[in-house]
Amino acid sequence: MITIYHNLRCSKSREGLQMLELLNQRFTIVKYLNEPLSRQELTAIIKKLGIAPIDLVRQKETVWKELYKDKQLTDDETIDTMVMHPTLIERPIAVHNDKAVVARPAEKIKEIL
Repeated sequence: MITIYHNLRCSKSREGLQMLELLNQRFTIVKYLNEPLSRQELTAIIKKLGIAPIDLVRQKETVWKELYKDKQLTDDETIDTMVMHPTLIERPIAVHNDKAVVARPAEKIKEIL
């Protein structure tokens, strides 16, 4: 089963859900703004994505620009920042077994099937 980390207000996230439905895939939705990820969960997702934590940060978000833009954060600090401010997490993220993608565009979900 696929897990999609979803933001209801995000059109790209809604497109990810539509793609899963189109592909006739079973999935669970995690509304990560309502159900914040733990540090351990976010670290596991980043590992499955195979990226550096900073690559998952939405750097155009106001909270990033105001509080973190000019700071040199370690990977651990970047993860802690996303846990504290989940709006900074890029979306949607689709996870299937040991693989994950940031589904932008939504077709990237096919890469983990």
